[in-house]
Amino acid sequence: MKEMRFVEKGNKPYKIVDGMYSKEMEFVLFPTEFVITGAVENYMVDLEKKMQDTLKEIAWIAKESTDEWELENHREKWLDGYCAQLALLATQVIWTEATVRAFDDLESGSEMAMKEHYEKIVKQINKLIARVREPLSAEIRLKVITIITIDVHSRDVIKDFYDQKITDSSGFAWARQLKFGFKKPDKKSQE
Repeated sequence: MKEMRFVEKGNKPYKIVDGMYSKEMEFVLFPTEFVITGAVENYMVDLEKKMQDTLKEIAWIAKESTDEWELENHREKWLDGYCAQLALLATQVIWTEATVRAFDDLESGSEMAMKEHYEKIVKQINKLIARVREPLSAEIRLKVITIITIDVHSRDVIKDFYDQKITDSSGFAWARQLKFGFKKPDKKSQE
């Protein structure tokens, strides 16, 4: 976090925070306002927890909303609704899950599963390339270019799997890849 956004009501210094800005000036709104009270060492710990809980909740929402990529909120537009780090995280979690599914399908006898996964990634990259050619804010442009870069790496990994006829998810080729997963945040642990 680079800075907090204070709610300007009451007397200065303002004590209510409704969100935070990254160093790139992406804004993340807190689900509820944070009130600065007490000793600085206490409210800073509470603020850090608020930031972490907010990002976990938004990351979960981002990941869950990826189900809409094929229907109404296409991926190349979906990422506008999330800060870059969370959009990238959700994208990488989905790539990991899709690759695991492709391996499962291969092991179940679907010989073209990895090729189909590769082709889907290529389509996603092409849509992002088309999007980056449109007029965009600097923030969105950087986010799209970052995701294209990661997607190109993901595409190359899957192409290698297909070209080398790797069908076993327990092999070294898959084991050496960085994989992303996400567990739903526990509401009780956030209280």
